[in-house]
Amino acid sequence: MAEWGKMFDGVALWEKVGYGRAQRTGVEELLPLLHLGSISNAGASVVHFRGTFDHTLDAKNRLTMPARYRSVLAGGIVLAMPVDQQPCVGVWRPQEYDEYSRRALEGLPSLSPRRAELERFFFGNSQDAELDAAGRVIIPAFLSEQAHLEKEIVIVGVGERLELWGKGQWGSHQAALLSGVAAITAIVDDTA
Repeated sequence: MAEWGKMFDGVALWEKVGYGRAQRTGVEELLPLLHLGSISNAGASVVHFRGTFDHTLDAKNRLTMPARYRSVLAGGIVLAMPVDQQPCVGVWRPQEYDEYSRRALEGLPSLSPRRAELERFFFGNSQDAELDAAGRVIIPAFLSEQAHLEKEIVIVGVGERLELWGKGQWGSHQAALLSGVAAITAIVDDTA
């Protein structure tokens, strides 16, 4: 039993000098260890956006992002129209949006008219943005209009991105989503 105590003391000492746990500084050290984005893997943060958050647009069309995700969005964001044409605005970290659009385009020949249309869609219907010091982002008018965003907004975590929905549109979509999820999973289960 004394040997176990010595081994645990050694582990504790390693942690004191910085080995055994990731070093976190700034805002990250204030967040719980399992906060998304607080643990990095070879320099790339692992981020999975989850949950729904009720927020409001101010008079200047600014939206305050959820506090738990501000640190992972601090390096900039891409606001984009979704491919499925739902009435929402996608919020991506730039590297994820670049990878997403690259994957969508990579199988198409460079001179293909279909590729040109998709490039117009991905790059013409997106905009780079940054959070201000208060964690707010200005939603461009063209995206706000496409998504029918009004004062009350629901921010929805969708894995590698967030989506901004008008409260009414999200309520309708959520009801349809919940009623259709059994059918969706049944189709997926049948193909497995």
